[in-house]
Amino acid sequence: MTTIVPPPTDSRDDTGSEEEFYTWTGKARRWMLKTLPPQKLLPETQPSYVASWIYVFGMGAIASLVVIIASGVVLSLNGPTWWHVSAFGHFVNSTHLWSVEFFFLFMVVHLWGKFWMASWRGGRLLTWITGVVSFAVSIGAAFTGYLLQTNFESEWIAFEAKDALNAAGIGAWFNVANAGQMFMWHITLLPLAVAAIVALHVLLVRVHGVAPPLEAADSDAQLTGEEVR
Repeated sequence: MTTIVPPPTDSRDDTGSEEEFYTWTGKARRWMLKTLPPQKLLPETQPSYVASWIYVFGMGAIASLVVIIASGVVLSLNGPTWWHVSAFGHFVNSTHLWSVEFFFLFMVVHLWGKFWMASWRGGRLLTWITGVVSFAVSIGAAFTGYLLQTNFESEWIAFEAKDALNAAGIGAWFNVANAGQMFMWHITLLPLAVAAIVALHVLLVRVHGVAPPLEAADSDAQLTGEEVR
């Protein structure tokens, strides 16, 4: 005889409710599943307007950032002597430099392209802000990188910048003439900040979705009779 087991009477859904989650870990899990469910985090398909060069440049910036971090790790592990005297060190150093150049190129095109597309619409203002902040922090990371070339050019940059930073009142704790301090800023603090902000930017894109083009938003507004914000 087959025994039929009745289904459980627990009526909780995938995200649960406030009564079911009474610890901060449970509440955090409920909020994360509600805000960013798996179908948003790893979507199977995207709208047709995502097939645009503006989004390709955004992914190019992320790919360049990966190459920057990977080549930077190799350079930092081997030290300045290696990338000055070794042929492979020259190659890795050049890869690191040109990946930075492409990173800024792709980021600027993506940033200004999304600006003129008004991509902060629909509650996406924080997404836009994180993109701008990541660009600003990347400038600081690039500046400290130029200070670490360990040649006459980096020496000239350091002592020219020293006077400006001292006049601004921040030279006491951001000493551009201290190569060791700049090395730690460049390989630890600023890369972690850029990577964290870029990761937050991508997550916000997943949460709010990709902003539709203005003409598509206008068409939707005409069809629904509602104002698209």
